[in-house]
Amino acid sequence: MLYVWFVIAGAFAGVCAGLFGVGGGMIIVPALVWIFTAYHFPPEVVTHLAIGTSLATIVVTSISSMTAHNKRGGVRWDIWRKMGLGLVIGSLIGAGVAESIDGQALKAIIGGGALLVAIKMLFFSNKEQLGKPLPSTGVQFGAGTGIGLASSIFGIGGGSLTVPFLNWAGLTMKQSVGTAAACGLPIAVAGALGFAWFGQNVENLPEGTIGFVHISAFLCISVISFVMAKVGAKLAYKLPALMLKRAFGVLLLFAGGQLLLSGIGVI
Repeated sequence: MLYVWFVIAGAFAGVCAGLFGVGGGMIIVPALVWIFTAYHFPPEVVTHLAIGTSLATIVVTSISSMTAHNKRGGVRWDIWRKMGLGLVIGSLIGAGVAESIDGQALKAIIGGGALLVAIKMLFFSNKEQLGKPLPSTGVQFGAGTGIGLASSIFGIGGGSLTVPFLNWAGLTMKQSVGTAAACGLPIAVAGALGFAWFGQNVENLPEGTIGFVHISAFLCISVISFVMAKVGAKLAYKLPALMLKRAFGVLLLFAGGQLLLSGIGVI
């Protein structure tokens, strides 16, 4: 039954990755926290294991989503190249920072982050600023570093941060989502490697892990999310964007609220 839950989480995360360019991490991390807790994994490693595994799965999901958006001309590779090194550096730093944070505190931080993303999706729209000159290479590198750091700590592909930045930089919404999907790849690779490295000598990790990456969960979620991300990317061009955004925002409100309350010991 454990593997069935991994597959369900992967299917839902994959669709969300394709629809919103968010890499699925905002779904995978809460889902894995619940699954690992329900199966009595050591509580002190549950959150870190969920984040590291989420980042590993996003490597696969982002490739699927990125290729689907690229076929439709949605990826600005010139911007991706300028942000890429910053994304990698920030993600590695973020993995080190997260490893030093207590599991319960990290759970509360992730819950709070999910709530902020939910509020933004429900009440604040990303405004296109078409025709605006692109920011300098230094600004793009700096933005990549900050986005990579935050994304690694939260176990996400960074779309919820990258899309608003790219909108501000003058890209259309479709280019912002497509480029954000591509930016999720260096974040996920660097972040997953960081969590695998920093978790290698941690005690109480369950069997079948490499550092803070659970191999069975990674494989199950990756395979199904790879397929479903393509479905999500196709739906993104067909379904009402506002309705989808609000539905996803409500889901994040519940997921983020539960993680936050659990992290601070209320529930």
